[in-house]
This record gives sequence, structure tokens and C-alpha cells, in this order.
Amino acid sequence: MKCDHPDEPAGCGAACNQARRTALKLCAGAVIGLVATAKDNAYANDAASSRPQAGDRLVLADGESGANAPLELTSIAVGDKPVPAYPFDPATGTLRDGSRLNRVLLVRLDPTGLDERTRARSADGVVAYSSVCTHQGCDITEYNPDENVLFCFCHFSKFQPSHGGEVVGGPAPRNLPMLPLRLEGGQLVVADTFTSRPGATM
Repeated sequence: MKCDHPDEPAGCGAACNQARRTALKLCAGAVIGLVATAKDNAYANDAASSRPQAGDRLVLADGESGANAPLELTSIAVGDKPVPAYPFDPATGTLRDGSRLNRVLLVRLDPTGLDERTRARSADGVVAYSSVCTHQGCDITEYNPDENVLFCFCHFSKFQPSHGGEVVGGPAPRNLPMLPLRLEGGQLVVADTFTSRPGATM
């Protein structure tokens, strides 16, 4: 820092040095704050985008902002339209909505109509599947109870939720990933990770 106090040569050096130190401290503090903020944001983004984990609850994907009330078994009935949901980590308060690949559809079926493998991954008939089609990644939003299929409007791929998301029609090359569930205090809880990678097949 250049001294601009020509009338006070004796005290100018000390004054300028003090100003320099203050400026450096302010700059260092600002840099540290920016780095910490960037780290916090990166952590939050990573947590929100990370795949569902055992112990996560499920909350309405289209609910009001900040309304992360866990879905309960009684909130879904056999024959209801699919319920879109995101996993929610109750330990950290993180809603895993940072990736659309975390979005699932919940459908409640008659447990007696589920094959053994699917029944083991359901919560009293409630099954959870990725809402992203394995063909080209379109959104799956509908369930046809007459055919017992979840289907994609883009290219009409069909998946059977009572049999592990098996492809039963259309161009989808692989089954719809299932998210295993369990019940805890009446709430729908993630029991394990997706059975396969969610998203379009590359």
C-alpha cells in the first residue's frame, strides 16, 4: 500500500502498515467465508441428490414447500392413483429432491396379488417404483388397474408393479427399479436402495 500522507512522514509507515494488515484480514475473512459457504452448498446439493437410503421416510413430491410430513400406510388405499414421493432423511432434515431420479411412485395393491419377491419389498401392499422410464427417461405418472400396469405416455412402455416392475409392453429394455419399503410406526420407510439403477438405459 502506497503512503499518501506526505505531511506526516514519521507516523505514515505505521499507519499504512496497520491499514494493510486490516485490509488483508478482511480479505482473508471474506475468502474463508466464501469457501465455507461453497462447501456447505456443495454438501447440501450432494445430500439432496444422493440416492434413497435405508431409514429414509417418504414425503409427497408435490407437497407445499417445507411440508415434509412422512407418508403413512393409511394415506394410500388400494385403487388410489399413484402417489409421487421423494425420500426424506429425518436425521438431517434433507429432502432428496436434488435429482429427479430419486422421485418414486407409490401404489397400493392387494398383497395376495404380489409375487413373493415383490411382496417382500412392499409395505402391506404399498410398492415404490422409480417414476423415470427406463426407455428414454420420460416421467411415469399413471397406473391402469384394469391391466395392472404403470405406463409411460412417451412411447407406451408398460411395467407390472405386482411383479417387480417387469416390462410387459413397449420399448423399455429393462424392469422399472423398485425401492424396497417397510413399515415403522405406521409410516412408510425405505428399507433398502433401489433394486437397479434408475433412469434411462444408455
